[in-house]
Amino acid sequence: MAIHVVEKETKEIINISEKIWEYFSREDLWNFIVGASIKIIAIFLLSYLIVFIGKRIIARIFKLRMQSPLKYSERRQQTLLKLSQSVLSYVVYFSAIIGALSSLNINVAGLLAGAGIAGLAIGFGAQNLVKDVITGFFIIFEDQFGVGDYIRINTSSAAEGTVTEIGLRTTKIVGITGEVYIVPNGQITEVVNFSLNNSKAVIDMQVGIEADIEKIENLMTEYLKTLPKQYEELVDVPKFVGVQNVTGTEITIRIVAETKPQQHYGIARIIRRDVKKILEKNDIPMAYPKMMIYDSSKVMSRGDEN
Repeated sequence: MAIHVVEKETKEIINISEKIWEYFSREDLWNFIVGASIKIIAIFLLSYLIVFIGKRIIARIFKLRMQSPLKYSERRQQTLLKLSQSVLSYVVYFSAIIGALSSLNINVAGLLAGAGIAGLAIGFGAQNLVKDVITGFFIIFEDQFGVGDYIRINTSSAAEGTVTEIGLRTTKIVGITGEVYIVPNGQITEVVNFSLNNSKAVIDMQVGIEADIEKIENLMTEYLKTLPKQYEELVDVPKFVGVQNVTGTEITIRIVAETKPQQHYGIARIIRRDVKKILEKNDIPMAYPKMMIYDSSKVMSRGDEN
């Protein structure tokens, strides 16, 4: 009895193996696999070439727009350039996936209909995603900030840095020390943009209380007039404001320089360096801590004499 069972199972296994072998050894199956593979490779290769060439065409178009007589905002053009290239990639590769599925004889229309129903169901639970996309659209449409702008946003991480990419869902910011913030657009409610207007460098220097202020003003005025020719970051001739503060041992003088956006840090360092050299060269004392020693015994002895 057991022998008959084993023989029966063995025959079934052999039959199944033969059917599998016959199925995979069919000529039409391998013709379909080879043909579909060639089509899929050709589709993705063509898609890569379209994206590669398309991105360069888009970059060329925006470059020509910047060279036209019309005054386009460079930061806005950079933002639209990145966004256009991203949209091109999404559209082309999505079309490539649809084409690849069609090559495998998959009913794409039915798949898309099912995906639409599933997407509607998921949409009710994906409110944050919808919020991110809508907020990203208005950030780009209203030109709140663009690629290359230095901004600070009020997220939980207090992200601050240079914008490198703006998408419909997220914004990428590189911090001053190299860290990268990837912030969902829906979390951006308040933005401080440091790149829209010119910046101002405020330089305070301390000189000794005995310094000749009139002499300092003449020296600074002559020096500041020479700066715009040397540094293109300056918008106008820096101004010597004058005495900002007076304490017991020092006088604070102030210089204000208007620069192009985010160029005030470098200009401030240059002016501090040069002002120090000018003051030292003209024997104008810089402020330094002074210590007064009070000898109570001498005061007491003088009191006794009186």
